[in-house]
Amino acid sequence: MSVRREVAEAEIRQQLGKVVEGIRAKDLEGLKRLYATDVVSFDIDPPLQHVGVEAKLKNWTNAFTFFEDLAYEVRDLTITAGDDVAFGHCFGRLSGTLKNGTATSGMWVRATFCFRKVDGDWLIAHDQASVPLDMSSGKGVTDLQP
Repeated sequence: MSVRREVAEAEIRQQLGKVVEGIRAKDLEGLKRLYATDVVSFDIDPPLQHVGVEAKLKNWTNAFTFFEDLAYEVRDLTITAGDDVAFGHCFGRLSGTLKNGTATSGMWVRATFCFRKVDGDWLIAHDQASVPLDMSSGKGVTDLQP
């Protein structure tokens, strides 16, 4: 791997670290700085896609309303970086204490991130979170572990 790509991968890992910090702090303004203004998100919640940074932040706001305290964990992160675009995938888990005081370990999702370099910063241009589907029942499988 070239030094340039190693630097890009390190920068992207830092950006994803900032996403995790922003989620834990429920910091919408901090999160906003990490997404491209035209981000397209295929998130767990309907509709099929959330277009634009405001739609993505609305989705985070909705998630934050359920939690008093929360954490986000990333496992098995892999990144491939070019000069101006990059992608990565991992497993992610949102967990914490719900507003009613109940602790939840959350569920693991499959996550994919696509980055675009904008004015020298790696911004998330696309993300997707999904769970496997049990074909016979048509229901998501939410109890798998990485």
